Amino acid sequence: MQVRHAPLRPLIVGLCAGATALALLVAPAHAAPARTGPAASYTVGTPTDLSTACSGQNAETIQAADPAANAVYDVWMGCKGIGFAGSADGGATFSTPLTLPGSTGQNGSRSWDPAVTVAPNGTLYAAFMVTRSGLTYPVVDVSTDHGASFKTVGQIVPPDANNWGDRDFITAGPDGTLYLTWDYGPSAAAVTFLCATSGSCSFATGDVNAVLQKSTDGGRTWSAMSHISPGYPNSGADSAPVTVEPDGSVDVLYQGYAVTDVPTDDLGTARTYATRSTDGGATWTPPVAVGAGAGTMNTGEWWIDGSEALGPDGTLYATWDTQGPNSDTGWLSYSQDHGATWSTPVQAPADTLNVPHIMQVVAGPPGIVYVGWLSSSDPRGYAQYLRTFSTTRGWLSAPLQVSQAFGTATVWPGDTFGLSALAPDRLVLAWGSAVAPTASNASIWAARVTVSLT
Repeated sequence: MQVRHAPLRPLIVGLCAGATALALLVAPAHAAPARTGPAASYTVGTPTDLSTACSGQNAETIQAADPAANAVYDVWMGCKGIGFAGSADGGATFSTPLTLPGSTGQNGSRSWDPAVTVAPNGTLYAAFMVTRSGLTYPVVDVSTDHGASFKTVGQIVPPDANNWGDRDFITAGPDGTLYLTWDYGPSAAAVTFLCATSGSCSFATGDVNAVLQKSTDGGRTWSAMSHISPGYPNSGADSAPVTVEPDGSVDVLYQGYAVTDVPTDDLGTARTYATRSTDGGATWTPPVAVGAGAGTMNTGEWWIDGSEALGPDGTLYATWDTQGPNSDTGWLSYSQDHGATWSTPVQAPADTLNVPHIMQVVAGPPGIVYVGWLSSSDPRGYAQYLRTFSTTRGWLSAPLQVSQAFGTATVWPGDTFGLSALAPDRLVLAWGSAVAPTASNASIWAARVTVSLT
């Protein structure tokens, strides 16, 4: 059953080329010809609250789209487990939230880090992490009726007792094969945490690794682990979004920390790495540092860092966030040779304030990419931003604020947000934010954005 929200009241935002000069702090990857007028303008719909039926805290949403069905699907931490809401009309309205099976507490267990994807035949898969009986692992739910109902189809049981596990990503290849990456360590006792007052937690030490498993039977059974990051079980890797190209090649972007002491698994600073498999995940190319000159990530970074997208022309896009001693900002880079080399990174947010810049990316038309970030860089609190980039012309607009209200910076909005393209010029964004009258808890908000390019 669909829940109707207030009708969208479009906001037309035109951003002139001159505004971009105020936002750029580094040069684009390639020289861009001069522009004499607006290159990108936006029509922004009024944000709607997807989680209004779920009391308490709702945060950390992530999203998938099915352009053939004009459908958008959001999953998040909330609704007493993992919440789900879908839209069958391109993000104009969303269904009443439901709680994914297998995500509610069982004997004190909990669930976190949801992920979602749509297979080529329209089957919907949602994944999330659980801890039960000393084991931590992903659970996969499936829906064959566009999100009206779900059932648990598979559980990925780890090979080690008392293991550690975290952030899962799931995607479907062109033949329907499911690929799932997650953070894995043989021993939970080796992992120690750094937890932020108004955020989640990061790792100071740990046997952390990026691994991949795949399923060819709709998630019922899964392959053994493939070790994406070299150096298992002490590779220092986490947060590994996965993308599959039309020929079945698998691209992964992961965050790799320097392991400064193997016996204690102390973690130093991190960089973003890209790697590729042409044999279904059995073997991986040597990791390539993406935007190494842009800086590093520190162990206090509590949000999920790193996002990857594939353009219709085969261009790979990557976004990530870096921290300096008293600064923080997000970056974009692209590869036109399947991840072997990457462009000089360009800064996406206009600021370098020492606050989170949670980054996501989604491809548009050939050579065009949309970059979003959730940040508390404004003194009024968290807001959702969007910007458009061209591989031949550079940034096509200044940052656009998609959210109309600010969320209090003292309430955790989640480590991720949703960004999907239903068409090359039609986007849907979703994010967590604690705005009045429920400022003590975050809600999940969504808005449509239409992009006009010149």
